[in-house]
Amino acid sequence: MPLNDQQRAFVEQTRSAAMITLKPNGTPAAVRCGVALVDGKLWSSGTQDRVRTRHLRRDPRSTLILFDAGYSYLTIESRVSILEGPDVAELSVRLFRVMQRRPSGPLSWFGGEKSEEEFVRTMEEERRLIYEFEPLRAYGG
Repeated sequence: MPLNDQQRAFVEQTRSAAMITLKPNGTPAAVRCGVALVDGKLWSSGTQDRVRTRHLRRDPRSTLILFDAGYSYLTIESRVSILEGPDVAELSVRLFRVMQRRPSGPLSWFGGEKSEEEFVRTMEEERRLIYEFEPLRAYGG
């Protein structure tokens, strides 16, 4: 189920989100994350060794809750595909350019600035991957 125009606009304006995955016993596990629409696809960044990555490899269901500084929110129930491989570092550049609203130039990373080349190396060293969310149901207020 694709997001409607109003939902897409909310995602484009909002970067604060919580990502909920399921532990092996079915208990929800929530973490804060950043999300962005990249070429119409909803992405977030992760690493190979994150707990949520293990959860998603076992059960690809995830719920995202995006929220703004007021009381508006959007809940997206989804199925997640994990993008990994040699092109993920370059895909991460695209993701973080959208998230940081920086179409060119250096990218911010943990309080510093990195050139695109340094950023790509960092993504490779951190064994980054991308979570791609397929919305199944979306609602909010």
